Amino acid sequence: MISEQMPENRTVVGRFAPSPTGPLHLGSLVAAVGSYVMAKRAGGLWLLRMEDLDTPRVVPGMADDMFRTLESLGFAWDGDVMWQSRRAEAYGSALERLLSARNAYPCGCSRAEIARAASAPHDGEGEVPYPNICRNGLPAGKEPRSYRVKVGAEPIVVHDLIMGEKRYDLARICGDFVVKRADGLFAYQLAVVVDDADQGVTQVVRGADLLSSTPRQILLQRLLGYETPAYAHLPLVTAPGGGKLSKRDNAVSLAAGRDLAADGGRLILAALRFLGQRPPASIAGAAGREILAWGAAHFDLSLVPTASAPLSA
Repeated sequence: MISEQMPENRTVVGRFAPSPTGPLHLGSLVAAVGSYVMAKRAGGLWLLRMEDLDTPRVVPGMADDMFRTLESLGFAWDGDVMWQSRRAEAYGSALERLLSARNAYPCGCSRAEIARAASAPHDGEGEVPYPNICRNGLPAGKEPRSYRVKVGAEPIVVHDLIMGEKRYDLARICGDFVVKRADGLFAYQLAVVVDDADQGVTQVVRGADLLSSTPRQILLQRLLGYETPAYAHLPLVTAPGGGKLSKRDNAVSLAAGRDLAADGGRLILAALRFLGQRPPASIAGAAGREILAWGAAHFDLSLVPTASAPLSA
């Protein structure tokens, strides 16, 4: 099995990486708070990255709203913001390295062809494992559409600081996966790995919905010679009945009409409590930056729950 753990002596560099495809929401808030207080508790840096890679889905003006929302909530990030949309050269260089080492290859298959040809069982999330049609070269008459990275037979073990040890058989779950899409855009899995390496990120704290992406990213880190960060996947925020939150109830941004001058501290406090922390009643009326400072000084990872739940704010 492939197993990755971060050396304990590395300086902590955390990050928050929202996508400007809609306003910040309660799940984003929890991820921002969790990543911030974990990095600052360790005396580390907290970076901000704008994951605007999927340009067709980017909402104009939303990135600026995210900046203003985070500032209004009391966050302050270290260094300059990284923009994925400006990093095609870095991703292209990483892809060339994968191709040169024969760890990636061009693929001429459409989704419909893959669905028809696949014989392996699905992983329960609707994903069809790639049936290796182009793995040993493009069949006659096919032109490159996308690029895939080769997945080995050896399972990958993720040591998550919150969710515990998870074992993934990528060959069964997804097979060789796309690192450059048919529309010419680089895939999230490759971009995030290159970004984390270039920013020196040592700690990735994000929602549990991205836990299944982690083994793919660990594989890419190994193939590209990057160190693997520590991972901590936070519980997800659900609606009161356990379902998905509506966009109306979920948004916490200025663009959604939130009065963060009045509500910011209360929202940060609610996020900390959602993460199992026990802030004292004496800070209940404090500003967001003061409550974040308390979190940075007192955050206890052992108190973070693993189960998804509603957030009362």
